[in-house]
Amino acid sequence: MLIHGHRIKGNVIDSETRCTHYHKEIDRIAIKFYCCNMYYPCFECHEEHGCGNPKVWPKELFNQKAILCGGCGNELTINEYFACNSSCPICFAAFNPGCSLHKEFYFEG
Repeated sequence: MLIHGHRIKGNVIDSETRCTHYHKEIDRIAIKFYCCNMYYPCFECHEEHGCGNPKVWPKELFNQKAILCGGCGNELTINEYFACNSSCPICFAAFNPGCSLHKEFYFEG
C-alpha cells in the first residue's frame, strides 16, 4: 500500500499504517527494516511478508530515517523516534508507547 508516498508492505488496513496485528488509534507508525530497506507496520507483518532474513538496525546507524508517521508522513531518524515522547514532532499525532516492548525486533540494544 502506498501511504504518504512510501510503499508499506504487510497486512496494512488503513492510510495511517495500522495493520491487522496492531490497529488501535495510536498504532500509526511504520518501521523501515534494516535487512530489506522496506517499511512494515510491525515485526509480525515483516515475518509474514518480509525478506525472510530479519536484521536489526545497528546503533551506529540510529541517525538514519527509519520511522514513518502514519499521521503526516514525516520520516524520523531512530534517535528522533526514541526522543519524541510517543508523538510525532511535526503533526503531534500520538504513537503507541507500547512499541518499546518490541524494540529488540527492530533496533540493536
